Amino acid sequence: MNMIRKAELWLATGLYLLVIFAVLYPSAYYYDMPGMFDVERRFLNHNMEFDFFVHYLMPKLIISTVIYGSFVLVNHLIMPKLMERGKYTYGILLLVATALVFFAFTTVAYSYRYGYMLGYKRIPDFHDWCAGRAVFFTFITAALYAGYYGLKYMYFRYLHATFMERQIWRKVTVEMMLMLAGWVVWMVVLAQDNRHAAFRAVFWTGLGYLGLYIILYYFVFPPFHRKEQRWPILWRNLLLLMAAFTGASVMMIGLTTRIHNMGVVMSLNICGAVLFILPLAFILSKVRMKEKNEVLNLEKALGRSSANLDFLRSQINPHFLFNALNTLYGTALQENAPRTSEGVQKLGDMMRFMLHENHQEKIELTKEVAYLQNYISLQKLRTQSSPDIKIEVNIREEDCEHMIAPMLLIPFVENAFKHGISLRSKSWIVVSLGCTERYIYFDAYNSVHPKPENDPEKASLGIGLNNVRHRLALLYPGKHELSIRETNTEFFVHLTIDTQ
Repeated sequence: MNMIRKAELWLATGLYLLVIFAVLYPSAYYYDMPGMFDVERRFLNHNMEFDFFVHYLMPKLIISTVIYGSFVLVNHLIMPKLMERGKYTYGILLLVATALVFFAFTTVAYSYRYGYMLGYKRIPDFHDWCAGRAVFFTFITAALYAGYYGLKYMYFRYLHATFMERQIWRKVTVEMMLMLAGWVVWMVVLAQDNRHAAFRAVFWTGLGYLGLYIILYYFVFPPFHRKEQRWPILWRNLLLLMAAFTGASVMMIGLTTRIHNMGVVMSLNICGAVLFILPLAFILSKVRMKEKNEVLNLEKALGRSSANLDFLRSQINPHFLFNALNTLYGTALQENAPRTSEGVQKLGDMMRFMLHENHQEKIELTKEVAYLQNYISLQKLRTQSSPDIKIEVNIREEDCEHMIAPMLLIPFVENAFKHGISLRSKSWIVVSLGCTERYIYFDAYNSVHPKPENDPEKASLGIGLNNVRHRLALLYPGKHELSIRETNTEFFVHLTIDTQ
């Protein structure tokens, strides 16, 4: 919250200085200021002397300063130091005092800004008019801040934790922030122009440009850069979007201004969008896509490196283990222990796969299937003496000539055996795999048994599945479908992978 308030202070100070600059800068060329003659004319029409500083510049400076000062006082002192800590008496008193000071300074500013009214109003009536206008402005300003504070409170109460967990703010790009900042600066500067028709025209054009950029940057150009769309579809989308942008801008300008030559306005809008917004959105979206792909590749490489490192750390000496397994295999054959020798052979094949195949980016699906079959065979050796445990494997290897990321399917099978087998209850596991020329279909279906509270495996349920979800999102973005359903007695996993 402290960081948010610091950001609010910097933003408010920046806007205040920007407003001060926008107010003071035109004073250097007073006679060329747009709208100034209209202000001066009101005083001269009532035979009153017009003073640029007193009747125009000073009121704007007073109102800008009192708005900034009130915001800083309320947002950074009264609310966090008093109201949020339960010191309501002092807080309310200071809020009332701030509102009265705001009202007083605003009344003074209005009395100078609209001083020409003294040419036809009595002094008490004029003061009442200024006070009424100041009361209304004070109320509107207080209501706006109350709405802002309410939204901020609701965000921190209900949304902040979710946004931080999902890292939503990291998806807001630097270009987007620069566009918003540029638009705010543009509006603040133009707000000093009294030619309302021109201001409104530029306002709606700028707002339309901002919306056009967002749609192009996030929705139109990315599919084209990913080669999911071709040029004809892109041109169609651009034409439809440009037509909608031009129509909306012209409609809003026509409704809010008295500009009659809408053909010129439409031409200028289209030229600005085509010459500046479209190229800017195209280039920046392409750069963003390139950077995103680089980050994705780095994450994949890091994931593979971490997996390999974890695996190597768990090995004492692979060659020593292979030699030991070969010795045990020969001993089991000499002692006429076929189950033992089969188990040792399967374990050796699995270790060979993990040592030689696991570090590759893609392997043949048949090798992954062989690893699955060895793992299931080892588990069958452990459970074949229990008649209440049924293990069914349906693997159809027709059309399964695809390449696949290694160790992608085994976590589902490991999870099925870890949580689906009980030596005391009836259990079952069904593993199925099939392929077409494009897709891989995998299913794992198993029984579920409640774990004792002191079982160390109870807390690990779901960790392996979350890891494989992350790997699928990295390796097959938009090209896989993972469905997991669970009841009190059953657990079902279905995975479809698009290999093209």
